Amino acid sequence: MKQPVWQKSSYCAQGDSCVHVAATPAAIHITESADPSGAVLTTTPDAFRTLLRSLKAEPRRDHRSPPSP
Repeated sequence: MKQPVWQKSSYCAQGDSCVHVAATPAAIHITESADPSGAVLTTTPDAFRTLLRSLKAEPRRDHRSPPSP
């Protein structure tokens, strides 16, 4: 079986913990950059598309700051 080709977001700085994504026609595989050979979450392209749409619809905030009350 062919190994997935992992892609790292251009928003990830060097050394930061980021999400890596590998796509095939039937599945999207997601893993953490700190251990890309560890746990892998697999989902359908439709479910991943829904996740991305909902994340893009959310207002952006600095993840290092606590949420506003």
